[in-house]
Amino acid sequence: MTEGKPLLEIEDLHVSIEGKEIVKGLTLTLHAGEKVAIMGPNGSGKSTLTYAVMGHPSYEVTGGSVKLDGEEILGLPADERARRGLFLAFQYPTAIPGVSVANFLRSAVNARREEEMPVRDFRRELMDQFKLLEIPKAFAGRYVNDGFSGGEKKRLEILQMAMLKPKVALLDETDSGLDIDALRLVSEGINRVAGEETGVLLVTHYQRILNYVKPDVVHVYMDGRIVRSGGPEFAHELEEKGYEWIEKEVFAQAQEG
Repeated sequence: MTEGKPLLEIEDLHVSIEGKEIVKGLTLTLHAGEKVAIMGPNGSGKSTLTYAVMGHPSYEVTGGSVKLDGEEILGLPADERARRGLFLAFQYPTAIPGVSVANFLRSAVNARREEEMPVRDFRRELMDQFKLLEIPKAFAGRYVNDGFSGGEKKRLEILQMAMLKPKVALLDETDSGLDIDALRLVSEGINRVAGEETGVLLVTHYQRILNYVKPDVVHVYMDGRIVRSGGPEFAHELEEKGYEWIEKEVFAQAQEG
């Protein structure tokens, strides 16, 4: 699974917000079909990482490199990164009153393509994804996230991912605010959509979503850096012990250094 050229290569990335450095030299790779989890305490800068990689203008990249399928993308605006196959699922999806889900998705799909998808083909694809992800067809006529529950918002994010078919999906705390049933449905959707060609970078506080979306690698992210890494079992250890023991180890190593 991890053989060959990575889809996403982040090397020595530094990111600042209003002059304060948040990401402090992060390096990681993500291959096709691979699921990589980034875990860490609140305020450690995990979401900053995903927003900076996606190209949010409020986040200043002061050093490093981000390559998508071998191409440096740091000089590209967010929409160009999306066209090249980068996707970000937000922790707090925005409501867009007056814009139906179907029209929103068709605009997004056509923006990604060189030629506009015929309406008949788009509708067929949308209905197929509704069935695959077990989403009611009535979603198509509703306004984007307007009056949606937390679970419905997150399922719509996965539907967008399914329709856009990205090379790399950045999932920023997709489990946030979900009850047990919604978490299961959203996780099943991620597994169905990701497949063997999409790389998934999943940011989360908790281990619970990793019971459903099994990661190949788990990184612990603190103070703007990856400080520990392990396999799927590492997430269970973190759930049991918390992050404090790692913070103490990192602090002790810094003192020795």
